[in-house]
Amino acid sequence: MRRRDFITLLGGAATWPLAARAQQGERMRRIGVLAGGAIESAADTQERNAAFAQTLQQLGWTNGDNVRIDYRYGLGNAANVRKYAAELVSLAPDVILASDASVLAPLLQATRTLPIVFVAVVDPVGAGFVESMAQPGGNATGFIQFEYSLSGKWLELLKAIAPGVTRAAVLRDPVITAGVSQFAVIQSVASSIGLDVRPVNLRDAGEIERVVTSFAQSPNGGLVVTASALSLVHSALILTLAARHKLPAVYPRRSFVLAGGLISYGYDAVDQVRVAAGYVDRILRGAKPADLPVQAPTKYELVINLKTAKALGIEMPASVLARADEVIE
Repeated sequence: MRRRDFITLLGGAATWPLAARAQQGERMRRIGVLAGGAIESAADTQERNAAFAQTLQQLGWTNGDNVRIDYRYGLGNAANVRKYAAELVSLAPDVILASDASVLAPLLQATRTLPIVFVAVVDPVGAGFVESMAQPGGNATGFIQFEYSLSGKWLELLKAIAPGVTRAAVLRDPVITAGVSQFAVIQSVASSIGLDVRPVNLRDAGEIERVVTSFAQSPNGGLVVTASALSLVHSALILTLAARHKLPAVYPRRSFVLAGGLISYGYDAVDQVRVAAGYVDRILRGAKPADLPVQAPTKYELVINLKTAKALGIEMPASVLARADEVIE
């Protein structure tokens, strides 16, 4: 069950005309939110939106009172993401919250002037979104998913929950810097824990299915799914293949586990939205993205699906269960 209390969004704000609710003489400010993920459930989205709105309210910005929040959802469709990026930019909001790299790139193509705060981006420097972590230099700043050293922990976690595993297929995007770097870190720790690793490129569904199916023909295999937009796009296929071939798999995001995956370790998405709201507040009060450093997460979460563990014949170690932030039964 979820250990973190679910945050509910206060209702009723939409019942008054927006302009009438703004404080006398104060301009209604506008925030755009663009989310692009394909796998997140409605409950996940609602929880993040609620956390964002509640944190803004604590900072003095109430949706429908002195600020209007416009939400758009790409749902993993690149054409929709580009459409909604252009649509939000045309509204000329004071600041835009971008949920991951798949939406940040189209937003930066649409505007190099409107302030953007991003979350859930793996390598903004390598991707060219910012000049450096300390000095972003442009109109975007925000929060990364993790530092690359975390990638090795996914492999260590796979070995901890499935000690018999001797081979691991690492699903990564070979085109982006983050995909190459995550695999390099995983390679660097593989020999120390007795695992052979091989990359599986996330180019298209057919290739993923062929390579994973071939990999699964030999015993003692497992999967590590690295963080990328393509891992989200192909998430349903990856989960299906892991279940079909009974491969223990470690994922970078909680949403995979909610959809039936075995275990995930990664940044706390709700917490990151809360801290991002702090940057949005600072920009609304006059700060510039170029002056706000890009930050790493301060909170990570371990999520386990015991139903999936049972289906795979895995008895989850007590030491791993004790560390879990959420256990799905």
